[in-house]
Amino acid sequence: MTKIKLVRIYDHEQPLGYRILVDRLWPRGKSKKDANLDEWAKEIGPTTELRKWFNHDDTKYSEFRQKYLNELDHNPVTAAFIAKVKAELTEQDVLFLYGAKNKEHNQAVVLKEYVDQKL
Repeated sequence: MTKIKLVRIYDHEQPLGYRILVDRLWPRGKSKKDANLDEWAKEIGPTTELRKWFNHDDTKYSEFRQKYLNELDHNPVTAAFIAKVKAELTEQDVLFLYGAKNKEHNQAVVLKEYVDQKL
């Protein structure tokens, strides 16, 4: 059974699957060759305003989560993104790659939750 997996782009262990970078910004110190992406879905990431406001502050995570879910509901690329993920899942795992250090409180966690719910 295929599934969506969250993978920090800087981790040495990189599972196999369709690789989507879900950050709006390119990860520091990572070359495009080393990233080995199938897709960079920067438009699906939180807006610059929301990203700067959150600033990876765990105390703001709950509010960040709600605001980002609202953005996803109103983002014109969300439906196409979900359709693409769904199509890829028929063949292989889909990896949501992100650069954040915190593996529990970041936008990829929220995005996976959102997409899982929609599927």
